[in-house]
This record gives sequence, C-alpha cells and structure tokens, in this order.
Amino acid sequence: MAQLTIQIPDELAQRLEPLQSRLPELLWRLLDTEPGETTQQPSVRAETINIPEVYQEVLDFLLKRPTPEEIIAFKVSEQAEKRLQALLEKNRSGSLNSIEIAELDVYEQLEHLMILLKARATAN
Repeated sequence: MAQLTIQIPDELAQRLEPLQSRLPELLWRLLDTEPGETTQQPSVRAETINIPEVYQEVLDFLLKRPTPEEIIAFKVSEQAEKRLQALLEKNRSGSLNSIEIAELDVYEQLEHLMILLKARATAN
C-alpha cells in the first residue's frame, strides 16, 4: 500500500483528524472513481469502512431513549433520505462501487431494525 504525505493547514488537519480512518474512502468519493477502473484496488474494504452518517443518526436517536410514540414517528433526516435515493438510483443503473454497496447494505439493515422497533413499539 502506498503512503501519501501532504502539507495542509493546521485547521484543516484538525478537521480531518476525526475522519482519518475514512480518508481513503473519502478520496475515492472525491475522485468519483470506480475502484475497479484502476490497476490497484483501494485498501478500504467494504466490511471495514466506518459507520455511515445515517447509522450515527439512528444510534443518536436510540441513545435518547425514545418513547414508543417517538420510535413510531421516527424518520431519518432529509439528508440521509437524499443519500439513500442517490444510492438506489446508482444501484438501478448498476454503477455502485464497493463502498456504496456497503453503505446501501447499512441502509437496508437500519430499515429492518426500525421496522422491528416500530412493530414492538406499536404492540406496547
């Protein structure tokens, strides 16, 4: 694996520090390059990428110990909904890369989780 050293302003370095483990993924997105189009696969494997923002969003919601009514009324943010729609569109056109496939899998898992939670909240 190649190592890249760059000089960036301190402020940018501070902002990037929490994203350090996601930088390869973010660079792939920035370049909008399909990993299969290069001669070398990225070092980021779908099963090792960080948690997508929508997962954090759901976790943050659950950490607030929502009432059954709040669980039933829960919807992801507009931003997460737009991201899901973009992933579904790319899936329909067959242009998802491995990172996006993993991200779409997370959305599906969260949907199943929320369906189960809403069913249990409705039953109580």
